[in-house]
Amino acid sequence: MNAERAFHDALAVVRDEVRALRDDARSAADAAAERIERVHPHHREGARNLLHYLALREHDLRPLQERLSTLGLSSLGRMEGDVLRNLDAVLRVTEAALGTEDDRQEIDPDDRGDLRDNAAALLGGDADDRRTRIMVTLPSSGADDASLAAGFVDAGMDLARINCAHDDPSAWRRMAENVRAASDRVRVAMDLAGPKLRTGPVGDGPHVVKVKPARDAAGGVVEPARFALAAELDLGASVPRIPVADRAWLARRSPGDLVRFHDARGRSRRMSVARADGEGVVLEGDRTSYLEQGATLRCEDDEARIGELPAVAGALRVERGDTLTLTASLQPASSEGGSHRIGCTLPEAFTAIEVGHRVAFDDGKIEGVVRSAGDGEASIEITRARAGGAKLKAEKGINLPDTDLPIAALTEEDVAALDTVVDIADIVELSFARSADDIRRLYDELDARGADQLGVVVKLETTQGFRALPEIILELMRRPRVGVMIARGDLAVEAGFARLAEVQEELLWICESARIPVIWATQVLDDLAKSGVPTRAEITDAATAGRAECVMLNKGPRIEDAIRALDDILGRMADHIDKKSPQLRRLRSWSPPA
Repeated sequence: MNAERAFHDALAVVRDEVRALRDDARSAADAAAERIERVHPHHREGARNLLHYLALREHDLRPLQERLSTLGLSSLGRMEGDVLRNLDAVLRVTEAALGTEDDRQEIDPDDRGDLRDNAAALLGGDADDRRTRIMVTLPSSGADDASLAAGFVDAGMDLARINCAHDDPSAWRRMAENVRAASDRVRVAMDLAGPKLRTGPVGDGPHVVKVKPARDAAGGVVEPARFALAAELDLGASVPRIPVADRAWLARRSPGDLVRFHDARGRSRRMSVARADGEGVVLEGDRTSYLEQGATLRCEDDEARIGELPAVAGALRVERGDTLTLTASLQPASSEGGSHRIGCTLPEAFTAIEVGHRVAFDDGKIEGVVRSAGDGEASIEITRARAGGAKLKAEKGINLPDTDLPIAALTEEDVAALDTVVDIADIVELSFARSADDIRRLYDELDARGADQLGVVVKLETTQGFRALPEIILELMRRPRVGVMIARGDLAVEAGFARLAEVQEELLWICESARIPVIWATQVLDDLAKSGVPTRAEITDAATAGRAECVMLNKGPRIEDAIRALDDILGRMADHIDKKSPQLRRLRSWSPPA
Protein backbone atom coordinates (compact mmCIF):
# COMPACT_ATOMS: atom_id res chain seq x y z
CA MET A 1 0.00 0.00 0.00
CA ASN A 2 2.85 2.39 0.83
CA ALA A 3 4.47 1.69 -2.55
CA GLU A 4 1.19 2.38 -4.32
CA ARG A 5 0.79 5.66 -2.40
CA ALA A 6 4.37 6.69 -3.22
CA PHE A 7 3.76 5.94 -6.90
CA HIS A 8 0.53 7.95 -6.81
CA ASP A 9 2.27 10.90 -5.14
CA ALA A 10 5.13 10.81 -7.66
CA LEU A 11 2.64 10.86 -10.52
CA ALA A 12 0.87 13.85 -8.99
CA VAL A 13 4.15 15.75 -8.66
CA VAL A 14 5.17 15.25 -12.29
CA ARG A 15 1.62 16.00 -13.46
CA ASP A 16 1.72 19.36 -11.68
CA GLU A 17 5.19 20.15 -13.06
CA VAL A 18 4.14 19.30 -16.61
CA ARG A 19 0.97 21.39 -16.22
CA ALA A 20 3.09 24.35 -15.10
CA LEU A 21 5.38 23.90 -18.09
CA ARG A 22 2.41 23.78 -20.44
CA ASP A 23 1.04 26.98 -18.90
CA ASP A 24 4.44 28.68 -19.41
CA ALA A 25 4.51 27.53 -23.04
CA ARG A 26 1.01 28.84 -23.75
CA SER A 27 1.74 32.14 -22.02
CA ALA A 28 4.88 32.68 -24.11
CA ALA A 29 2.92 32.19 -27.34
CA ASP A 30 0.05 34.36 -26.12
CA ALA A 31 2.44 37.17 -25.24
CA ALA A 32 3.85 37.08 -28.77
CA ALA A 33 0.48 36.84 -30.52
CA GLU A 34 1.12 39.96 -32.62
CA ARG A 35 4.50 38.63 -33.73
CA ILE A 36 2.94 35.32 -34.70
CA GLU A 37 0.27 37.09 -36.78
CA ARG A 38 3.00 38.77 -38.83
CA VAL A 39 4.52 35.50 -40.03
CA HIS A 40 3.27 33.74 -43.14
CA PRO A 41 0.07 31.71 -42.43
CA HIS A 42 1.89 28.51 -43.34
CA HIS A 43 4.40 29.10 -40.53
CA ARG A 44 2.11 30.26 -37.72
CA GLU A 45 1.90 26.90 -35.98
CA GLY A 46 5.65 26.55 -36.36
CA ALA A 47 6.13 30.00 -34.80
CA ARG A 48 3.88 29.06 -31.86
CA ASN A 49 5.76 25.80 -31.38
CA LEU A 50 9.09 27.68 -31.46
CA LEU A 51 7.87 29.96 -28.65
CA HIS A 52 6.54 26.97 -26.70
CA TYR A 53 9.94 25.30 -27.00
CA LEU A 54 11.91 28.40 -26.00
CA ALA A 55 9.70 28.84 -22.92
CA LEU A 56 10.32 25.25 -21.81
CA ARG A 57 14.06 25.47 -22.42
CA GLU A 58 14.30 28.37 -19.98
CA HIS A 59 13.96 25.64 -17.32
CA ASP A 60 16.46 22.94 -16.40
CA LEU A 61 14.31 19.93 -17.26
CA ARG A 62 16.80 17.25 -16.28
CA PRO A 63 15.37 16.46 -12.80
CA LEU A 64 11.86 16.20 -14.27
CA GLN A 65 13.12 14.02 -17.12
CA GLU A 66 14.71 11.63 -14.63
CA ARG A 67 11.47 11.35 -12.64
CA LEU A 68 9.40 10.82 -15.81
CA SER A 69 11.74 8.09 -16.98
CA THR A 70 11.64 6.37 -13.58
CA LEU A 71 7.83 6.29 -13.80
CA GLY A 72 7.96 4.75 -17.29
CA LEU A 73 6.73 7.94 -19.01
CA SER A 74 8.08 9.94 -21.93
CA SER A 75 11.08 12.00 -20.81
CA LEU A 76 10.25 14.77 -23.31
CA GLY A 77 13.61 14.23 -25.00
CA ARG A 78 12.12 14.39 -28.50
CA MET A 79 9.51 17.11 -28.08
CA GLU A 80 10.97 19.66 -30.53
CA GLY A 81 8.54 18.92 -33.35
CA ASP A 82 5.38 19.51 -31.28
CA VAL A 83 5.84 20.70 -27.70
CA LEU A 84 2.20 20.85 -26.53
CA ARG A 85 1.36 17.47 -28.03
CA ASN A 86 4.25 15.89 -26.10
CA LEU A 87 3.26 17.60 -22.85
CA ASP A 88 -0.37 16.61 -23.34
CA ALA A 89 0.62 12.99 -23.98
CA VAL A 90 2.33 12.87 -20.58
CA LEU A 91 -0.62 14.58 -18.91
CA ARG A 92 -3.09 12.17 -20.51
CA VAL A 93 -1.29 9.17 -19.04
CA THR A 94 -0.77 10.68 -15.58
CA GLU A 95 -4.38 11.87 -15.34
CA ALA A 96 -5.70 8.51 -16.44
CA ALA A 97 -3.63 6.86 -13.71
CA LEU A 98 -4.70 9.44 -11.11
CA GLY A 99 -8.34 9.59 -12.21
CA THR A 100 -8.22 13.37 -12.72
CA GLU A 101 -9.19 15.63 -15.62
CA ASP A 102 -7.41 18.48 -17.36
CA ASP A 103 -8.32 21.34 -19.68
CA ARG A 104 -6.04 20.23 -22.50
CA GLN A 105 -6.65 22.00 -25.78
CA GLU A 106 -6.26 19.55 -28.64
CA ILE A 107 -4.31 20.70 -31.70
CA ASP A 108 -5.65 19.81 -35.12
CA PRO A 109 -2.74 17.99 -36.79
CA ASP A 110 -3.89 19.20 -40.21
CA ASP A 111 -3.33 22.85 -39.23
CA ARG A 112 0.38 22.74 -38.50
CA GLY A 113 3.09 23.43 -41.05
CA ASP A 114 5.09 20.22 -41.29
CA LEU A 115 8.89 20.28 -41.38
CA ARG A 116 9.01 17.81 -44.27
CA ASP A 117 6.58 19.92 -46.29
CA ASN A 118 8.72 22.99 -45.65
CA ALA A 119 11.89 21.13 -46.60
CA ALA A 120 10.35 19.99 -49.88
CA ALA A 121 9.08 23.49 -50.65
CA LEU A 122 12.53 25.04 -50.19
CA LEU A 123 14.94 22.28 -51.19
CA GLY A 124 12.91 20.23 -53.67
CA GLY A 125 11.82 16.61 -53.56
CA ASP A 126 8.68 15.18 -52.01
CA ALA A 127 7.41 15.74 -48.49
CA ASP A 128 7.05 11.96 -48.06
CA ASP A 129 10.76 11.51 -48.84
CA ARG A 130 12.75 11.66 -45.59
CA ARG A 131 16.06 11.57 -47.48
CA THR A 132 18.53 14.35 -46.67
CA ARG A 133 19.32 16.42 -49.78
CA ILE A 134 22.84 17.13 -51.06
CA MET A 135 23.95 20.64 -52.04
CA VAL A 136 27.20 21.04 -54.00
CA THR A 137 29.22 24.23 -54.52
CA LEU A 138 30.02 24.75 -58.20
CA PRO A 139 33.64 25.58 -59.11
CA SER A 140 34.40 28.47 -61.47
CA SER A 141 34.98 25.94 -64.25
CA GLY A 142 31.31 24.99 -63.97
CA ALA A 143 30.49 28.08 -66.05
CA ASP A 144 32.08 26.72 -69.22
CA ASP A 145 32.22 22.96 -68.62
CA ALA A 146 28.65 21.65 -68.81
CA SER A 147 29.83 18.12 -68.04
CA LEU A 148 30.61 19.13 -64.45
CA ALA A 149 26.98 19.83 -63.55
CA ALA A 150 25.86 16.71 -65.40
CA GLY A 151 28.39 14.61 -63.47
CA PHE A 152 27.31 16.09 -60.15
CA VAL A 153 23.65 15.37 -60.91
CA ASP A 154 24.48 11.79 -61.87
CA ALA A 155 26.41 11.36 -58.60
CA GLY A 156 23.45 12.55 -56.49
CA MET A 157 23.40 16.36 -56.31
CA ASP A 158 19.98 17.83 -55.39
CA LEU A 159 20.94 21.52 -55.19
CA ALA A 160 23.72 23.49 -56.87
CA ARG A 161 25.28 26.38 -54.96
CA ILE A 162 26.84 29.37 -56.73
CA ASN A 163 29.15 31.47 -54.55
CA CYS A 164 28.73 35.15 -55.47
CA ALA A 165 32.03 35.96 -53.74
CA HIS A 166 33.70 34.57 -56.88
CA ASP A 167 33.35 35.07 -60.63
CA ASP A 168 30.81 37.52 -62.12
CA PRO A 169 27.14 37.66 -63.22
CA SER A 170 27.94 36.31 -66.67
CA ALA A 171 29.67 33.26 -65.20
CA TRP A 172 26.85 32.77 -62.67
CA ARG A 173 24.32 32.69 -65.51
CA ARG A 174 26.30 30.09 -67.45
CA MET A 175 26.61 27.94 -64.31
CA ALA A 176 22.85 28.08 -63.74
CA GLU A 177 22.15 27.28 -67.39
CA ASN A 178 24.39 24.21 -67.20
CA VAL A 179 22.58 23.02 -64.07
CA ARG A 180 19.14 23.50 -65.67
CA ALA A 181 20.32 21.64 -68.76
CA ALA A 182 21.55 18.73 -66.63
CA SER A 183 18.32 18.34 -64.64
CA ASP A 184 15.04 20.16 -64.17
CA ARG A 185 14.72 18.82 -60.61
CA VAL A 186 17.95 20.34 -59.25
CA ARG A 187 17.52 23.73 -57.58
CA VAL A 188 20.00 26.60 -57.77
CA ALA A 189 21.03 28.44 -54.59
CA MET A 190 23.12 31.61 -54.76
CA ASP A 191 25.24 32.64 -51.80
CA LEU A 192 25.70 36.40 -51.25
CA ALA A 193 29.25 37.28 -50.17
CA GLY A 194 28.36 39.56 -47.24
CA PRO A 195 30.73 42.00 -45.51
CA LYS A 196 34.42 41.18 -45.71
CA LEU A 197 36.42 41.44 -42.49
CA ARG A 198 39.95 40.55 -43.55
CA THR A 199 43.58 41.39 -42.97
CA GLY A 200 45.09 44.19 -45.03
CA PRO A 201 48.08 44.00 -47.38
CA VAL A 202 51.39 42.44 -46.48
CA GLY A 203 54.54 43.40 -48.37
CA ASP A 204 55.70 41.04 -51.11
CA GLY A 205 58.00 38.22 -50.24
CA PRO A 206 61.02 37.23 -52.32
CA HIS A 207 60.73 36.66 -56.08
CA VAL A 208 61.44 32.93 -56.02
CA VAL A 209 60.02 29.65 -57.33
CA LYS A 210 60.58 26.42 -55.43
CA VAL A 211 61.23 23.16 -57.29
CA LYS A 212 61.85 19.87 -55.53
CA PRO A 213 62.17 16.15 -56.31
CA ALA A 214 59.64 13.53 -55.17
CA ARG A 215 61.11 11.11 -52.64
CA ASP A 216 60.13 7.72 -51.25
CA ALA A 217 59.78 6.86 -47.56
CA ALA A 218 63.52 6.26 -47.30
CA GLY A 219 64.35 9.65 -48.84
CA GLY A 220 65.36 8.26 -52.23
CA VAL A 221 64.49 10.32 -55.29
CA VAL A 222 61.66 8.71 -57.26
CA GLU A 223 61.14 11.67 -59.59
CA PRO A 224 63.68 14.46 -60.14
CA ALA A 225 63.10 18.13 -59.58
CA ARG A 226 62.19 19.44 -63.02
CA PHE A 227 61.58 22.82 -64.65
CA ALA A 228 61.87 24.37 -68.09
CA LEU A 229 63.88 27.41 -69.12
CA ALA A 230 61.93 29.27 -71.79
CA ALA A 231 61.28 32.72 -73.21
CA GLU A 232 58.12 33.28 -71.14
CA LEU A 233 56.95 32.50 -67.60
CA ASP A 234 54.29 29.81 -67.12
CA LEU A 235 54.14 28.33 -63.64
CA GLY A 236 50.84 26.59 -64.41
CA ALA A 237 52.35 24.33 -67.06
CA SER A 238 52.85 20.64 -66.29
CA VAL A 239 56.57 21.46 -66.18
CA PRO A 240 56.93 25.00 -64.75
CA ARG A 241 58.47 27.40 -67.28
CA ILE A 242 61.05 29.84 -65.89
CA PRO A 243 61.86 32.86 -68.09
CA VAL A 244 65.28 33.43 -69.66
CA ALA A 245 65.44 36.41 -72.00
CA ASP A 246 68.52 35.24 -73.89
CA ARG A 247 66.97 32.98 -76.56
CA ALA A 248 70.35 32.41 -78.17
CA TRP A 249 71.61 30.92 -74.89
CA LEU A 250 68.61 28.59 -74.85
CA ALA A 251 69.25 27.59 -78.48
CA ARG A 252 72.86 26.64 -77.65
CA ARG A 253 71.81 24.07 -75.03
CA SER A 254 71.86 20.34 -75.77
CA PRO A 255 70.73 17.24 -73.82
CA GLY A 256 73.40 16.29 -71.30
CA ASP A 257 74.65 19.86 -70.70
CA LEU A 258 75.24 20.74 -67.04
CA VAL A 259 73.79 24.05 -65.84
CA ARG A 260 75.11 25.50 -62.56
CA PHE A 261 73.61 28.25 -60.39
CA HIS A 262 73.19 29.39 -56.78
CA ASP A 263 69.66 29.39 -55.42
CA ALA A 264 68.06 32.02 -53.16
CA ARG A 265 69.69 30.45 -50.08
CA GLY A 266 73.14 30.60 -51.64
CA ARG A 267 73.19 26.83 -52.16
CA SER A 268 75.21 25.62 -55.16
CA ARG A 269 73.09 23.61 -57.56
CA ARG A 270 73.88 21.59 -60.69
CA MET A 271 71.17 20.30 -63.04
CA SER A 272 71.35 18.49 -66.36
CA VAL A 273 69.53 19.31 -69.58
CA ALA A 274 67.04 16.49 -70.15
CA ARG A 275 65.50 17.94 -73.29
CA ALA A 276 66.23 20.85 -75.64
CA ASP A 277 64.16 21.88 -78.67
CA GLY A 278 65.35 25.35 -79.58
CA GLU A 279 62.35 26.98 -77.85
CA GLY A 280 63.51 26.00 -74.42
CA VAL A 281 65.27 23.42 -72.29
CA VAL A 282 64.13 21.13 -69.49
CA LEU A 283 66.46 20.78 -66.51
CA GLU A 284 66.45 17.92 -64.00
CA GLY A 285 68.19 17.41 -60.68
CA ASP A 286 67.93 15.60 -57.37
CA ARG A 287 68.04 18.59 -55.00
CA THR A 288 65.46 21.14 -53.89
CA SER A 289 66.12 24.61 -55.34
CA TYR A 290 64.67 28.07 -54.71
CA LEU A 291 65.05 29.68 -58.13
CA GLU A 292 65.66 33.41 -57.71
CA GLN A 293 64.90 36.27 -60.08
CA GLY A 294 68.14 37.51 -61.63
CA ALA A 295 70.18 34.43 -60.69
CA THR A 296 73.05 33.59 -63.07
CA LEU A 297 72.86 30.33 -65.01
CA ARG A 298 76.22 28.94 -66.20
CA CYS A 299 76.97 26.23 -68.71
CA GLU A 300 80.77 26.23 -68.70
CA ASP A 301 81.56 29.85 -69.69
CA ASP A 302 78.18 30.51 -71.31
CA GLU A 303 75.96 32.61 -68.99
CA ALA A 304 72.32 33.79 -68.87
CA ARG A 305 70.05 35.18 -66.17
CA ILE A 306 66.67 34.11 -64.84
CA GLY A 307 64.05 36.69 -65.80
CA GLU A 308 61.23 38.24 -63.77
CA LEU A 309 59.49 35.93 -61.31
CA PRO A 310 56.34 36.59 -59.27
CA ALA A 311 56.78 37.53 -55.64
CA VAL A 312 55.87 34.96 -53.02
CA ALA A 313 52.99 36.21 -50.87
CA GLY A 314 54.43 37.98 -47.86
CA ALA A 315 53.48 36.97 -44.32
CA LEU A 316 53.99 37.93 -40.70
CA ARG A 317 55.25 35.15 -38.46
CA VAL A 318 53.25 35.47 -35.26
CA GLU A 319 54.01 33.62 -32.05
CA ARG A 320 52.20 33.21 -28.76
CA GLY A 321 52.94 36.18 -26.51
CA ASP A 322 53.56 38.58 -29.42
CA THR A 323 51.71 41.87 -29.77
CA LEU A 324 49.74 42.41 -32.97
CA THR A 325 48.33 45.87 -33.67
CA LEU A 326 45.25 45.79 -35.88
CA THR A 327 44.77 49.11 -37.64
CA ALA A 328 42.28 50.84 -39.91
CA SER A 329 45.19 51.89 -42.12
CA LEU A 330 45.76 49.62 -45.10
CA GLN A 331 49.45 50.35 -45.32
CA PRO A 332 51.50 47.15 -45.85
CA ALA A 333 52.03 45.17 -42.67
CA SER A 334 55.23 45.50 -40.70
CA SER A 335 57.02 43.42 -38.11
CA GLU A 336 59.85 44.05 -35.64
CA GLY A 337 60.75 41.38 -33.14
CA GLY A 338 57.58 40.26 -31.37
CA SER A 339 55.62 43.35 -32.40
CA HIS A 340 53.53 43.38 -35.58
CA ARG A 341 51.12 45.73 -37.38
CA ILE A 342 48.52 44.78 -39.98
CA GLY A 343 45.49 46.48 -41.49
CA CYS A 344 41.81 45.56 -41.26
CA THR A 345 39.49 45.97 -44.27
CA LEU A 346 36.49 46.98 -42.15
CA PRO A 347 37.17 50.32 -40.36
CA GLU A 348 33.74 50.18 -38.66
CA ALA A 349 35.11 47.42 -36.43
CA PHE A 350 37.20 49.93 -34.48
CA THR A 351 34.10 51.78 -33.25
CA ALA A 352 32.88 48.63 -31.49
CA ILE A 353 35.93 46.63 -30.43
CA GLU A 354 36.75 46.88 -26.71
CA VAL A 355 39.44 45.80 -24.27
CA GLY A 356 39.02 42.13 -23.38
CA HIS A 357 37.36 41.19 -26.66
CA ARG A 358 38.68 38.11 -28.42
CA VAL A 359 40.07 38.29 -31.96
CA ALA A 360 40.76 35.34 -34.26
CA PHE A 361 42.61 35.27 -37.57
CA ASP A 362 42.72 32.82 -40.49
CA ASP A 363 39.97 30.40 -39.41
CA GLY A 364 41.15 30.45 -35.79
CA LYS A 365 44.77 29.48 -36.48
CA ILE A 366 45.80 32.59 -34.54
CA GLU A 367 43.87 34.00 -31.58
CA GLY A 368 44.36 36.87 -29.18
CA VAL A 369 42.78 39.28 -26.71
CA VAL A 370 42.48 43.06 -27.09
CA ARG A 371 44.62 44.82 -24.47
CA SER A 372 44.02 48.39 -25.66
CA ALA A 373 41.81 50.03 -28.29
CA GLY A 374 41.22 53.50 -29.71
CA ASP A 375 42.01 55.91 -32.54
CA GLY A 376 41.49 53.31 -35.24
CA GLU A 377 43.75 50.71 -33.67
CA ALA A 378 43.53 47.70 -31.37
CA SER A 379 46.54 46.17 -29.63
CA ILE A 380 46.13 42.40 -29.36
CA GLU A 381 48.09 39.98 -27.20
CA ILE A 382 48.46 36.70 -29.10
CA THR A 383 47.26 33.82 -26.92
CA ARG A 384 47.20 31.05 -29.50
CA ALA A 385 49.51 30.22 -32.40
CA ARG A 386 51.22 27.06 -33.52
CA ALA A 387 54.59 26.16 -32.02
CA GLY A 388 57.33 27.98 -33.89
CA GLY A 389 54.93 30.68 -35.06
CA ALA A 390 52.02 30.89 -37.47
CA LYS A 391 52.06 32.76 -40.79
CA LEU A 392 49.51 35.57 -41.16
CA LYS A 393 49.02 36.69 -44.76
CA ALA A 394 46.93 39.32 -46.49
CA GLU A 395 43.22 38.71 -47.17
CA LYS A 396 42.83 36.30 -44.24
CA GLY A 397 39.59 36.29 -42.28
CA ILE A 398 39.20 38.14 -38.99
CA ASN A 399 36.58 37.10 -36.43
CA LEU A 400 35.43 39.25 -33.51
CA PRO A 401 33.17 36.91 -31.51
CA ASP A 402 32.66 39.31 -28.58
CA THR A 403 32.10 42.44 -30.68
CA ASP A 404 28.68 43.60 -31.86
CA LEU A 405 29.70 44.96 -35.25
CA PRO A 406 27.61 47.91 -36.48
CA ILE A 407 27.37 46.64 -40.03
CA ALA A 408 24.62 45.23 -42.23
CA ALA A 409 24.80 41.71 -43.61
CA LEU A 410 23.72 42.98 -47.05
CA THR A 411 26.47 44.99 -48.75
CA GLU A 412 26.27 47.20 -51.83
CA GLU A 413 27.90 44.41 -53.83
CA ASP A 414 25.24 41.98 -52.58
CA VAL A 415 22.44 44.36 -53.58
CA ALA A 416 23.93 44.58 -57.08
CA ALA A 417 24.22 40.78 -57.24
CA LEU A 418 20.52 40.41 -56.40
CA ASP A 419 19.60 41.64 -59.88
CA THR A 420 21.10 38.43 -61.26
CA VAL A 421 20.07 36.22 -58.33
CA VAL A 422 16.34 36.91 -58.68
CA ASP A 423 16.55 36.14 -62.39
CA ILE A 424 18.29 32.76 -62.27
CA ALA A 425 18.11 31.27 -58.76
CA ASP A 426 15.56 29.33 -56.70
CA ILE A 427 17.15 30.27 -53.36
CA VAL A 428 19.22 33.19 -52.06
CA GLU A 429 21.55 32.67 -49.09
CA LEU A 430 22.26 35.64 -46.80
CA SER A 431 25.73 35.55 -45.25
CA PHE A 432 26.71 36.86 -41.80
CA ALA A 433 23.16 37.68 -40.68
CA ARG A 434 23.34 39.22 -37.21
CA SER A 435 19.81 40.47 -36.53
CA ALA A 436 16.22 40.51 -37.76
CA ASP A 437 17.01 43.87 -39.39
CA ASP A 438 19.26 42.04 -41.85
CA ILE A 439 16.31 39.87 -42.90
CA ARG A 440 14.02 42.87 -43.25
CA ARG A 441 16.48 44.65 -45.52
CA LEU A 442 16.88 41.58 -47.74
CA TYR A 443 13.10 41.23 -48.00
CA ASP A 444 12.78 44.91 -48.95
CA GLU A 445 15.31 44.41 -51.77
CA LEU A 446 13.54 41.26 -52.98
CA ASP A 447 10.15 43.02 -52.90
CA ALA A 448 11.58 45.86 -54.97
CA ARG A 449 12.50 43.26 -57.60
CA GLY A 450 9.19 41.40 -57.46
CA ALA A 451 10.89 38.31 -56.02
CA ASP A 452 8.74 37.67 -52.94
CA GLN A 453 8.51 33.94 -53.77
CA LEU A 454 12.27 33.34 -53.89
CA GLY A 455 13.47 30.86 -51.28
CA VAL A 456 15.59 32.46 -48.54
CA VAL A 457 18.27 30.82 -46.40
CA VAL A 458 20.00 32.58 -43.51
CA LYS A 459 23.57 31.52 -42.81
CA LEU A 460 24.43 31.36 -39.11
CA GLU A 461 28.12 32.27 -38.90
CA THR A 462 28.51 34.59 -35.90
CA THR A 463 27.76 34.46 -32.19
CA GLN A 464 25.82 37.69 -32.64
CA GLY A 465 23.53 35.94 -35.13
CA PHE A 466 23.34 32.85 -32.92
CA ARG A 467 22.12 34.91 -29.95
CA ALA A 468 19.51 36.61 -32.15
CA LEU A 469 18.31 33.38 -33.77
CA PRO A 470 14.71 33.35 -32.44
CA GLU A 471 14.15 36.92 -33.67
CA ILE A 472 15.81 36.07 -36.98
CA ILE A 473 13.61 32.99 -37.46
CA LEU A 474 10.38 34.84 -36.68
CA GLU A 475 11.32 37.53 -39.22
CA LEU A 476 12.38 34.87 -41.72
CA MET A 477 8.97 33.21 -41.37
CA ARG A 478 7.26 36.11 -43.11
CA ARG A 479 8.00 34.17 -46.31
CA PRO A 480 6.81 30.62 -47.06
CA ARG A 481 10.07 29.07 -48.37
CA VAL A 482 12.82 29.61 -45.79
CA GLY A 483 15.65 27.77 -44.05
CA VAL A 484 18.81 28.10 -41.96
CA MET A 485 22.36 27.08 -42.84
CA ILE A 486 24.74 26.07 -40.06
CA ALA A 487 27.94 27.57 -41.50
CA ARG A 488 30.34 25.78 -39.21
CA GLY A 489 33.54 27.44 -40.43
CA ASP A 490 33.16 30.95 -39.03
CA LEU A 491 30.74 29.70 -36.37
CA ALA A 492 33.39 27.37 -34.92
CA VAL A 493 35.88 30.22 -34.73
CA GLU A 494 33.36 32.56 -33.12
CA ALA A 495 31.79 30.12 -30.65
CA GLY A 496 35.04 28.25 -29.98
CA PHE A 497 35.94 24.85 -31.37
CA ALA A 498 35.11 23.13 -28.07
CA ARG A 499 31.54 24.47 -28.16
CA LEU A 500 30.83 23.84 -31.86
CA ALA A 501 29.17 20.45 -31.30
CA GLU A 502 26.91 21.96 -28.64
CA VAL A 503 26.02 24.96 -30.81
CA GLN A 504 25.15 22.94 -33.90
CA GLU A 505 23.00 20.65 -31.74
CA GLU A 506 21.09 23.63 -30.31
CA LEU A 507 20.59 25.05 -33.81
CA LEU A 508 19.10 21.75 -34.98
CA TRP A 509 16.69 21.76 -32.01
CA ILE A 510 15.57 25.35 -32.48
CA CYS A 511 14.98 24.94 -36.22
CA GLU A 512 13.09 21.69 -35.74
CA SER A 513 10.84 23.41 -33.20
CA ALA A 514 10.17 26.15 -35.78
CA ARG A 515 9.64 23.44 -38.42
CA ILE A 516 12.06 25.00 -40.88
CA PRO A 517 14.77 23.02 -42.73
CA VAL A 518 18.46 23.11 -41.89
CA ILE A 519 21.46 22.95 -44.24
CA TRP A 520 24.56 21.44 -42.59
CA ALA A 521 27.68 23.02 -44.13
CA THR A 522 31.48 23.40 -44.01
CA GLN A 523 34.20 20.77 -44.44
CA VAL A 524 31.85 17.84 -44.97
CA LEU A 525 33.97 15.04 -46.52
CA ASP A 526 36.62 17.67 -47.31
CA ASP A 527 39.55 15.25 -47.41
CA LEU A 528 37.62 12.90 -49.67
CA ALA A 529 36.74 15.76 -52.05
CA LYS A 530 40.37 16.90 -52.18
CA SER A 531 42.35 13.65 -52.14
CA GLY A 532 39.88 10.84 -52.79
CA VAL A 533 40.50 9.34 -49.32
CA PRO A 534 38.24 10.27 -46.37
CA THR A 535 39.24 10.48 -42.73
CA ARG A 536 37.36 8.36 -40.23
CA ALA A 537 36.18 11.47 -38.38
CA GLU A 538 34.61 13.01 -41.47
CA ILE A 539 32.65 9.83 -42.21
CA THR A 540 31.00 9.99 -38.78
CA ASP A 541 30.49 13.75 -39.22
CA ALA A 542 28.70 13.10 -42.51
CA ALA A 543 26.53 10.48 -40.80
CA THR A 544 25.56 12.98 -38.08
CA ALA A 545 24.77 15.54 -40.79
CA GLY A 546 21.89 13.29 -41.85
CA ARG A 547 19.85 14.85 -39.03
CA ALA A 548 19.64 18.01 -41.14
CA GLU A 549 17.40 18.35 -44.18
CA CYS A 550 20.34 19.12 -46.47
CA VAL A 551 24.13 18.72 -46.40
CA MET A 552 26.48 20.97 -48.34
CA LEU A 553 29.69 19.83 -50.00
CA ASN A 554 32.39 22.23 -51.11
CA LYS A 555 34.71 22.04 -54.10
CA GLY A 556 37.55 19.63 -54.79
CA PRO A 557 39.12 17.56 -57.57
CA ARG A 558 37.39 14.40 -56.27
CA ILE A 559 34.04 16.01 -55.53
CA GLU A 560 32.05 13.44 -57.50
CA ASP A 561 33.47 10.71 -55.26
CA ALA A 562 32.41 12.78 -52.25
CA ILE A 563 28.86 13.21 -53.60
CA ARG A 564 28.46 9.47 -54.18
CA ALA A 565 29.89 8.63 -50.76
CA LEU A 566 27.64 11.15 -49.01
CA ASP A 567 24.60 9.84 -50.86
CA ASP A 568 25.46 6.33 -49.68
CA ILE A 569 26.09 7.40 -46.07
CA LEU A 570 22.88 9.43 -45.83
CA GLY A 571 20.84 6.62 -47.35
CA ARG A 572 22.19 4.13 -44.81
CA MET A 573 21.67 6.43 -41.82
CA ALA A 574 18.08 7.25 -42.83
CA ASP A 575 17.25 3.67 -41.84
CA HIS A 576 18.68 4.20 -38.36
CA ILE A 577 17.79 7.70 -37.15
CA ASP A 578 15.28 10.46 -37.86
CA LYS A 579 16.32 13.66 -36.09
CA LYS A 580 16.77 12.45 -32.47
CA SER A 581 14.58 9.36 -32.86
CA PRO A 582 16.30 6.00 -33.44
CA GLN A 583 14.69 3.95 -36.22
CA LEU A 584 14.72 0.28 -35.19
CA ARG A 585 14.84 -1.51 -38.50
CA ARG A 586 15.77 -5.21 -38.38
CA LEU A 587 19.47 -5.62 -37.65
CA ARG A 588 21.21 -7.77 -40.24
CA SER A 589 24.53 -7.94 -38.42
CA TRP A 590 23.55 -10.41 -35.69
CA SER A 591 20.99 -13.05 -34.72
CA PRO A 592 20.40 -14.65 -31.29
CA PRO A 593 22.89 -17.48 -30.66
CA ALA A 594 21.44 -20.94 -31.25
